[in-house]
Amino acid sequence: MNRIRSIEAWRALLDKSDEQPFLLFKLSMTSFASIAAKKEIQKLQTELPIYVVIVQISKKVSNAIESDLGVKHETPQLLILKDKRGIWQATHYQIKESIVKDAIVTYV
Repeated sequence: MNRIRSIEAWRALLDKSDEQPFLLFKLSMTSFASIAAKKEIQKLQTELPIYVVIVQISKKVSNAIESDLGVKHETPQLLILKDKRGIWQATHYQIKESIVKDAIVTYV
């Protein structure tokens, strides 16, 4: 997982999503649900790049993501991005390896 640390880096990735879909994982370092979701994502075998935003550290980036995508912020939250938009999302305990694999097959 690669961290997104700036709004500029976020927007560059969003622009590139026309060519390369990716997974975006937003988490809280103090949330049990985030810890469980992170474990599920670490088990995931996928060709898609995975990017992470730690909300406490990068609140402005998290806010930009919410604004740019028009997707309500939740933590933890996993999105599949393609063609400059979020095409799928899961939150909290819905972030499971098997569910994410199925979503990738269905939507990417």
